[in-house]
Amino acid sequence: MKILDWYIVKRYIGTFAMMLLLFIPIGITVNLAEKIDKMLANDVPFVEIAIYYLNFTIYFANLLFPLFLFLSVIWFTSKLANNTEVIAFLSSGVSFWRFLRPYMIGATIVSLGAFVLGTYLAPKASKGYQEFIFEYLKKGRNDRETQDVYRQIAEGDYIYVSSFSPKTKTGRNFTWEHFDDNSMTYKISAARLKFNEKDTTYTLFNYKKRIVGTDGDILESRAKVDTTFAFDLDDLTPVQYIAETLSTPELRDFIEKERTRGSSYISRYEVTLQKRFSLPVAAYILTIIAVAVSSMKRRGGMGINLAFGILLAFIFIFFDKIFGTLAEQSDFPPLVAVWFPNALFAILAVYLLQNAKR
Repeated sequence: MKILDWYIVKRYIGTFAMMLLLFIPIGITVNLAEKIDKMLANDVPFVEIAIYYLNFTIYFANLLFPLFLFLSVIWFTSKLANNTEVIAFLSSGVSFWRFLRPYMIGATIVSLGAFVLGTYLAPKASKGYQEFIFEYLKKGRNDRETQDVYRQIAEGDYIYVSSFSPKTKTGRNFTWEHFDDNSMTYKISAARLKFNEKDTTYTLFNYKKRIVGTDGDILESRAKVDTTFAFDLDDLTPVQYIAETLSTPELRDFIEKERTRGSSYISRYEVTLQKRFSLPVAAYILTIIAVAVSSMKRRGGMGINLAFGILLAFIFIFFDKIFGTLAEQSDFPPLVAVWFPNALFAILAVYLLQNAKR
């Protein structure tokens, strides 16, 4: 890279890092002010609080990095424009495309970092962050599906419990139905099912089994039966935030497993997976928009550029949240929902870039 490239890349990375260092402590302060009463009331150990805010920092840095990146690019590019440095670059014979190249190098560095963060580090931080919330700040609230749990655990095997208690690992009104060629061959039912962690067995109370035969059914009943099953109730009723706590390879496998079980949260998991790929791409799109908006010297100075940039950033976040929620709560395709804001802003980036070149 030449001097121009190094100069802009250093400003790009440096301003982005400064933006994170400025806003994350503010976020921690606001969150602490909001949660401090519950933390004191629940006697949360100081070490747990420190770990929570470390996870909080990673979690929200990953969540809001496109906004921080966008504002940082507008900030330092506006300073270049106000100091007539952009005019000096372009007047020296450098084309606008050549001027844009170091920005793309910086976006590549940030995107790679964001991809690694979102794939491996953020999931671990998310797990600690969410577990702290449900352990200390939302005591007594369920963090998973507990009513009318119905799952396909294998081809032809379906189970159901009317209610499930994660704390006691107990399910009520349990049934297991096995089908061969769309015909039921046997059905197991129990008034209560309890998982025994010590030996990983299940105890079925008021056990009944019906074997369907061609000449008549065979019925079997007992007061209590200890047995083993090829599933764990924790796996069948995963916590609501499970997708956020898995690395990308783990999340892919988890989605496939949940799809065979007939989970109602597949769209939510798909949205989480697609965002891990869409956010790094958004870094390039938002960088181009930021450069196109702020590379011209304006009468209002940096304030006009920042105001316009903040408006665009919130529009991007608005579309991202609206379409993400739409996919999670309906049959709207998660792939379309996640990538639509990127596609829309990519068109805007091309339009603004053409105007900036002129």
